[in-house]
Amino acid sequence: MPGPVLHTGAVATCPHGGTLNIIAASPRVMVSGMNAAVLTDPGLVAGCVFTVGPKPQPCVTTRWIVGATRVVASGQPLLINPCVAICQSAEQIPNGPPIIAGSQTRVVAT
Repeated sequence: MPGPVLHTGAVATCPHGGTLNIIAASPRVMVSGMNAAVLTDPGLVAGCVFTVGPKPQPCVTTRWIVGATRVVASGQPLLINPCVAICQSAEQIPNGPPIIAGSQTRVVAT
C-alpha cells in the first residue's frame, strides 16, 4: 500500500500522548530537507504517562514492523504512513500503535 515517506520531522505520538521522535541513522536520503526514516531507525518516546494499575508503564520506544516493500535506503525499507509499528514500555510490553499526525506529502513510496 503506498504512503508518504516518514522523516525525522514527522509529527507523531504514542497512543497516550507522549512525543515520538524518529532518529534517522542514515543521512544519505533526504525528504523535504530532513533525513528519511528506515525500518531499523529507533523511535524514542518522551512524556508518556501510561500506567497499569499502580505501576507506571510509559512508552519509551517504538518498534517498526513493516516498511515500504519496493523502496529502500541504504538497503533498508523506508518507513511510510500509515505505519505498522508498536510502542513499547521499558520492559518491552506493547502499549499500542503510534499516531502519525503530520508528515511530508510530496514523496510517496510503495
